[in-house]
Amino acid sequence: MNYNIEYEREEDGRWLAEVNELPGVLAYVKTSEEAMAKAEVLALRVLAERLDLGERKPEPITVTFEQISG
Repeated sequence: MNYNIEYEREEDGRWLAEVNELPGVLAYVKTSEEAMAKAEVLALRVLAERLDLGERKPEPITVTFEQISG
């Protein structure tokens, strides 16, 4: 499964990164790098929990980063 981390700079200067395929996975922090890293960590935690609970089967994953605004 492929997961996209979309990130953008907000008007207040902070960065928002989220994974739309995984509701609730988002980070709102000072730098784009930190936002992407935190969103990736949260996404992996959600996927790991779903595996632990038997909600999904293991499968290869791909994580990509996409800036949605300049």
